[in-house]
Amino acid sequence: MSDIRTNEEEGKKSLNFIEANVEKDLAEGKNGGRVQTRFPPEPNGYLHIGHAKAICLDFGMAERYNGVCNLRFDDTNPVKEDVEYVDAIKEDIEWLGFHWNNIYYASDYFQQLWDFAIRLIKEGKAYIDEQSSEVIAQQKGTPTQPGINSPYRDRPIEENLALFKKMSDGEVEEGAMVLRAKIDMANSNMHFRDPIIYRVVTSAHHHRTGDKWKVYPMYDFAHGQSDYFEGVTHSLCTLEFVVHRPLYDLFIDWLKEGKDLDDNRPRQTEFNKLNLSYTLMSKRNLLTLVKEKLVDGWDDPRMPTICAFRRRGYSPESIRKFVDKIGYTTYDALNEFALLESAVREDLNARATRVSAVLDPVRLIITNYPEGKVEEMEAINNPEDETAGTHLIEFSRELWMEREDFMEDAPKKFFRMTPGQEVRLKNAYIVKCTGCKKNDAGEVVEVYCEYDPNTKSGMPDSNRKVKGTLHWLSCAHSLPAEVRLYDRLWKVENPRDELAAIREAKDCSVLDAMKEIINPDSLNILTNCYVEKYLADAKPYDYLQFQRIGYFNVDKDSTPEKLIFNRTVSLKDTWSKMKDKA
Repeated sequence: MSDIRTNEEEGKKSLNFIEANVEKDLAEGKNGGRVQTRFPPEPNGYLHIGHAKAICLDFGMAERYNGVCNLRFDDTNPVKEDVEYVDAIKEDIEWLGFHWNNIYYASDYFQQLWDFAIRLIKEGKAYIDEQSSEVIAQQKGTPTQPGINSPYRDRPIEENLALFKKMSDGEVEEGAMVLRAKIDMANSNMHFRDPIIYRVVTSAHHHRTGDKWKVYPMYDFAHGQSDYFEGVTHSLCTLEFVVHRPLYDLFIDWLKEGKDLDDNRPRQTEFNKLNLSYTLMSKRNLLTLVKEKLVDGWDDPRMPTICAFRRRGYSPESIRKFVDKIGYTTYDALNEFALLESAVREDLNARATRVSAVLDPVRLIITNYPEGKVEEMEAINNPEDETAGTHLIEFSRELWMEREDFMEDAPKKFFRMTPGQEVRLKNAYIVKCTGCKKNDAGEVVEVYCEYDPNTKSGMPDSNRKVKGTLHWLSCAHSLPAEVRLYDRLWKVENPRDELAAIREAKDCSVLDAMKEIINPDSLNILTNCYVEKYLADAKPYDYLQFQRIGYFNVDKDSTPEKLIFNRTVSLKDTWSKMKDKA
């Protein structure tokens, strides 16, 4: 489902529910008729495909309504955050084609948030609790049973202020004390039951503020206030924040009581996450994969991270098209990975350069072709793009062909290379197979054929019809290459739920559960491949189509001395067929 659709009957643009809300706010003159959004990632890992959906929405809404979108890092947990992730997030956003107006950090507001916390203590709206996190959790009750007041809930204001200062000065151990908002322990919304708003962190060095702060605000306390300080008009979040919204609004109401603050309320709207089949997107689980070396880093092309899709050969346009297709709703669903691959194929078909590559080579000898003769054949770079031009590929007596394109005893509908049958060699001649040579193990090592010199393009018999067309490479004019065939990392359609089920049934670690459902065939490295000489100067991330095989790109580790190519996606969806058979 596209987020903007055309109603053919009425000839009018149809809006998704978020756009409808924004246009209603603009019509009513809210926030001075401004649209300002923000993308607020926590720098505790690399962004994944799910974040791409939020990026497209946050930046896209600002673009659509001539507004502003800022990038704000939610750096309130120094234990897990790192400048490496900050840099990676910036790179991913820009690669997707978006640009922020400003960069902010939650840490920019640490002093303002601390001052706000002091004010809440003075107003009797916050108190220091010395109980453990386990006890606090037990006292919160259940959705149908009210919580129990902390014994510290009515602590004197002066005592709370003194203890909060000790926390801030680093005189309190981690976990010994927290600052809680005093709201309502009987509220049906569990988030209102005196939520923790500050905790002590002394064991970690903050990537921006160093060791200045010993107390750090919780997400629910920092997020809405940061939106307010920046003038955000529309806070767009995923569905799990629906229950957080009343608390988000309450803290802003409390904050607005300050005399120097303008009335500039951000409005939170929730949309569905991007969930993909055969994909696991929890940062915690992705970190496990990286640390335990089940994958080769955050940008391993089997990972669902944006940098991994980039390395695998996905274009930013294809990801944006995919996000546009699935749209935004108010309910979660599992999207088929095949839909993403379809968007990639559609996009790469229009932009990828066509080249020849042989992944499992066997020598093809044209016995009646003159020895030493070399012809240059013209190959079209992209039939979908007339401006893409052509390049030359050498043709000679000895060629490489795909092993699977030859069959000595072929069935009737095998239209490739088999004795007595004619096929066309793409951009070259029609040839007839005359036989093959095998080694002692019975493996075919050479295939023999004869060519018809009158069947080259433009010659009298060039239009003679044959049922098969094969790609090829000149043995003397091709380059050796390594080709990495990537496939889905997980064997099961919903690895998140499957992991949970395995852990519950076997009481095992996440790592052990992962090993049960990881796909052992997710990577197949082929080292005896050949590609056109034309690719000698190919650059990392170039988009290619290996004719008759699939879409590929040049890996970032590729060098002129060792060419490396990654399979982006096959030419056709093979997983759906396998799933249907199962």
